[in-house]
Amino acid sequence: MDREQLIRETELFVLDMDGTFYLGEKILDGALYFLEQAVKRGKQYLFFTNNSSQSAEKYIRKLAGMNCHIERKQIMTSGDVMIRFLQTNYPGKSVYLLGTEPLEVSFRQGGIRLTDDCPDIVVVGFDQTLTYEKLTKACTFIRGGALFLATHLDINCPVEGGFIPDCGAICAAISLSTGAQPRYVGKPFRETVDMILDATGISREKITFVGDRIYTDVATGVNNGARGVLVLTGETKADDIPGSSVQPDAVYDSIKEMGQILEHMEEHTCRV
Repeated sequence: MDREQLIRETELFVLDMDGTFYLGEKILDGALYFLEQAVKRGKQYLFFTNNSSQSAEKYIRKLAGMNCHIERKQIMTSGDVMIRFLQTNYPGKSVYLLGTEPLEVSFRQGGIRLTDDCPDIVVVGFDQTLTYEKLTKACTFIRGGALFLATHLDINCPVEGGFIPDCGAICAAISLSTGAQPRYVGKPFRETVDMILDATGISREKITFVGDRIYTDVATGVNNGARGVLVLTGETKADDIPGSSVQPDAVYDSIKEMGQILEHMEEHTCRV
């Protein structure tokens, strides 16, 4: 699709965070400029991160430190999607969680019954506090019949200077040990899109997912009736695109470039 037409037709931009809006503790050049131009042109935006190691409130504070001030309704995480998935499909079931303390707090606030003993379900998040004991327990419970779920499939998390193992890497170790495969619910899966549709009321063909990864960010849109565009500020490089089974609807150097395209569009009244 024409790169300008795609931006013109988009009503909601769903923005990835790591590698798209910021990298580590540094906001990327032009990120705030893009938001300013989007609002001027009557567009809405929503942050969505597959990174389930922190609560939405923590990300709100992090963004505020970068002079980006948003409300709770303007951000979702794969942890939020998992909580909704459990509430809807497995109400009252017990869960053993491989996750950080902020994710655990979010689960408890969402009414999820957490346990360390004989759970119905094992949920794996991006657990930066992972220990061998926790990994062993998860494998034991899964071998014993517990359902195996995971917040997101990202293999690596981008940080300044490189990458660190993410939720998908943890799940790979569990799968090798148990022979079981997890069900993921974050990007690029339908559960994420469904939650965004319900929260915003915007039709899927007017939603564009923006991110630096083809297999999560771009695939969320392309595989679920929305649109998926790639920015080249994170994990995926231009040379990776031709060999990908999922092809972006458009490719931009950065969201700064997307902001520049927005700036040259005819301005109209912003929706509240």
